[in-house]
Formats: sequence, structure tokens, C-alpha cells
Amino acid sequence: MLSIAGSDSSGGAGIQADIKTITMLGGFAMTAITAITAQNTRGVTAVTALSADMVGAQIDACASDIGVDAVKIGMLGSPQIAGVVADRLEKLGVPVVFDPVMISTAGSVLADEATVQQFGRLMAIACLTTPNFDELAALGGDEAFVGRGIPYLAKGGDAPGEMVVDRLIVDGRDPVVWTGSRIDTRHTHGTGCTLSSAIATLLGKGATLEEAVRDGREFVRAALLAAPGFGAGHGPMGHQAVR
Repeated sequence: MLSIAGSDSSGGAGIQADIKTITMLGGFAMTAITAITAQNTRGVTAVTALSADMVGAQIDACASDIGVDAVKIGMLGSPQIAGVVADRLEKLGVPVVFDPVMISTAGSVLADEATVQQFGRLMAIACLTTPNFDELAALGGDEAFVGRGIPYLAKGGDAPGEMVVDRLIVDGRDPVVWTGSRIDTRHTHGTGCTLSSAIATLLGKGATLEEAVRDGREFVRAALLAAPGFGAGHGPMGHQAVR
């Protein structure tokens, strides 16, 4: 299982959340790090993107030796990296889950406009894109996704209301909707990273898309309930407690 994403120094999101999720779900985690961040539960204080060539080299190293059964894409870091990632993934032919990361849980911008403009190519490659409430709106809303035939999971965790409503939309199929009571916690750092990597891992193990989303949601909810209580802001979840 290959995660292409940024590193979170505090361990709650990004590559670190992906490794924990993949491991707990029985996968073997490999990484192509796109950027290094200095961050904690209160926000991001510094970001350094790696070169696009280095990101491509990491993908090539994993794919050419161990092999890849599924891919999760998170923070990209630059439009050049987005282009290289798309070039590589077009040739892999495995399930790809794209989390179109724009802003961190604490509100820090993680993708500039030029990078966001490259998202369309990645969404066309992915078997699932997982925008949250604000990301879906920024990318043109339901109409933009449906109009291009892009399979997506509209996540409701950031939407207002007592119930969380997640909608799986795939062209030619009836929408699949999951609802659940909102878990009242500030420890939500890395929820999007965790869900997308969980779905990708389950797809790589042979689950259907609906099964992967269903079980990925349950993994996230269990990790939220098991949060260790760290940090003064949006704290990390308890991946290690999920069995």
C-alpha cells in the first residue's frame, strides 16, 4: 500500500496517520513523501515541499521492487509534484483514492491555487475522491463531480448538524448514504487522511468500493472514540486502539 502525502511532525495526520491506519488494517505501508511540515494540534508553522523528481523516484522505487496494490494520495505540495504523481499513477493500474487536501484541520492552507488546478487530472485517475464539505464546494460542488463522471465520497464530518451524513456517488449507480451521530470531540486531527488511507487499504485487499467506504468509516469512528487526548488544539486520534 503506497501513501503519497506530506509528513506531519506531530504524527496525527499525513504520512504518519496513513502508516498507522494501513498497519492496523493489515497492510504493508510504503510512502512517497511530498512535503515536510512543522505542525502540531494547533496548526502548521512551516512547509517545505520536496522536488517533483524526488517524489517520482520514491514512487518508482516502491513500484519496481515490492509492488503496489493500492494508492492513497494526500497533500501534494506543488503543481509539479501533482503532475509527476499523475504521470506515474496512469501507468500503475491499481485502485487510487485521492483526498484533495486543501486546508488542514486547524485551518492552515496546504495547497495553493496552482496545485488545486492539477486536481482534475488526479480525480480522473482515482477510483474515488474524498472531499470534505468545504473541499467539495471549492471544487465546484456536486454538479462538477457528477458532470464529469467522477466517483466521490462527499464527507459530512465538517458540515453543520447533529448527524454526520456521508454520500458515495458513482456514475450509473444509486447513491449510497451513511449516517451517524456526531462524535463530540476536538480530537479530529487526521480524520480525512485516515479515512482515505483506510479505504485504499481495504480496496487493495479486495473489498468492493462500498465495502471499503463502510469499513473505513467505522475505523475512523473507532479511532475518534479512542483518541489519547494529546495536544491543546485539534488532537490526534487513537489509531493504535483499533482492533
